[in-house]
Amino acid sequence: MRLCLCWILLMCFNSLTDENTVPAAEPAPRPEIVAHRGASFEAPENTRASVKLAWEQGADAVEIDVYLTVDNKIVLMHDKTPKRYGGPDRPVAEMTWAELSTLDVGAWKDPHWRGETVPLLEEVLPLTPAGKRLYIEIKSGPEIVPYLKTVLEQSGQSAEKLVIIAFSEEVVASVRRLIPHLTTYWLVSVKEKDGDLQPKSDEIIRIARRLEVPGVDIGGKYTREIVAAIRDSGLQVLAWTINEPAQAREAVSWGIIGITTDKPALMLREFTTP
Repeated sequence: MRLCLCWILLMCFNSLTDENTVPAAEPAPRPEIVAHRGASFEAPENTRASVKLAWEQGADAVEIDVYLTVDNKIVLMHDKTPKRYGGPDRPVAEMTWAELSTLDVGAWKDPHWRGETVPLLEEVLPLTPAGKRLYIEIKSGPEIVPYLKTVLEQSGQSAEKLVIIAFSEEVVASVRRLIPHLTTYWLVSVKEKDGDLQPKSDEIIRIARRLEVPGVDIGGKYTREIVAAIRDSGLQVLAWTINEPAQAREAVSWGIIGITTDKPALMLREFTTP
C-alpha cells in the first residue's frame, strides 16, 4: 500500500512538472548575409575589390547595382552619375563604356584603392563562388532587361546563383516576363508621410502578388507589425541596409530571412558566435 501511494504521488509530481515546464525557445535561424555593394564599408562600392573582399570574408551573397550605358553595356554603379566617385557629373545612361572604363572609382574611398575601375557585369559574374548568390539591383528602367537577359545567359551562371531586385514595379514586371526562372524580389522603402507609414502592409502584399514575386526586400521605417503581416500572407521578407548587430538580431526575431549590410564580416561574426 505504501509503495503504491508513493508511486501515485510521484506520477502526480511528474505530471505537474511537465505541465509547468516552459519549452526552451527555438533560436532564430541564421539569416542570409548579403554584402551591400560588396564589402562597401571597407572597399569602394560596386568594384571588383569590394566584391572579392566580400567573398573572402565569407558572405552568403553579394549585392551590386547596375546601369545600362548609352552603348548598351551593363556596368556596376549605384549613383545616376559617377560624380561622387571622382567622375563627371553626367548620367551613366548617357555615357559610353569607353568613357566609364577609364574612370578611377577607388581613390575616393582611400588612396589604397587607387586604380579600381568600373566593372562590367560580365566581369563580376564569374567571381561568385559555388553555393553563393549574387543580388543584382537594377537601377535603370525596363530597357536594361533584354540586355541583362543576354549577359546572364552568356555567362553560364545557374539560376540558383542569381537574384534580381528593383524598386521599380515596371522593371520587376519586365524581369518576371523576360527572365521568369530567376528569383526576383521587389524592393520596398517604408517612409513616414503625414504622420503615417507608407506604403502600408496590405498595399505591399497586393503589389507583390500582382508582380508574382516570392517576397520583398524592405528598408526604411518598417515595423514588426508590417513584417508580420507580409509574412502571414505567405511572402518572404528580407531587409536592407543593416549595419548594427542589435538591429539585425531584432529583424531576424521578426522573421526576416536575409540581411543586406555594408559590414558582412561583422554580421557573420554576430550570427555564428555562440
